Amino acid sequence: MFYEKMRFMSRLVFLLLTAVLLLAAPVAYASDPFPNSARAYLAQIGGTTVWSHQAEEKLPPASLTKIMTGLLVLERANLNATVTITPTVAAETGHRLRLRVGEKYRVRDLLAAMLIESANDAARALAEHIGGSEERFAEIMNARAAQLGLKNTHFTNPAGHHDPDHYTTANDLVVMTEAALARPMFRELVSKVRYEIRTVNGKRRFKLENSNKLLPKYDGMVGVKTGYTPEAGRCLVALAERDGVEVLIVLLRAKNRWKLAERMLDTAFQLYAATGKDKAALEVAKR
Repeated sequence: MFYEKMRFMSRLVFLLLTAVLLLAAPVAYASDPFPNSARAYLAQIGGTTVWSHQAEEKLPPASLTKIMTGLLVLERANLNATVTITPTVAAETGHRLRLRVGEKYRVRDLLAAMLIESANDAARALAEHIGGSEERFAEIMNARAAQLGLKNTHFTNPAGHHDPDHYTTANDLVVMTEAALARPMFRELVSKVRYEIRTVNGKRRFKLENSNKLLPKYDGMVGVKTGYTPEAGRCLVALAERDGVEVLIVLLRAKNRWKLAERMLDTAFQLYAATGKDKAALEVAKR
């Protein structure tokens, strides 16, 4: 009798805890569990936004800009084409590989350098290859942004250098990231922890290391892109996948992007698990 009573009580406690989780899930779904952690952020589970904060505020994206640059490269360029480094490319500032005037590289290698190492000179070389000049490429970027319906985005350069007229929003970054992830090569490159490229003649080689510190540390991390300038602060777009469930987060001007990213991703996966039979509401978006 005693053991039957204990089993009954244990089952009752289990059912009560399950009910609490299911009732709490919609509250967590609608609330902001990460106050004062970033100027703007957004989290999606399977294409459904579960949390956002100032996601429509226009902010500088730093090197998150390279998501759009990468998308345009994959849409417009021959990956096997050769690019010759110009003086303007060699003069690029910020984080770069220090490419030299006259060197020749395959488009695919410059794309890898831009997305993995976040090399500004690689971004400039690709922009000139496609647009003829940085200014013309910026026009192409803005035209593509308009096609994607990004009403709060404007670009002035392919690398993410700060400019008052260079801005986007967390919401717009989700759209351009989804468009880029639809390209298998983009998804493949941003997931690389390390990669090696070389000049066409093989005389110079570069060992690239991904600027995304969640790779391969975080379980299920697919990758995407980091960004930083003093004006933009620490920025990140990250995608993680576990058991067919994808979580995409955007952080702009985050106080501690790595810890925040892990907390946000963990909380999102926990929320998905807690919704039980309501998981259909968070169905994984088809890419």
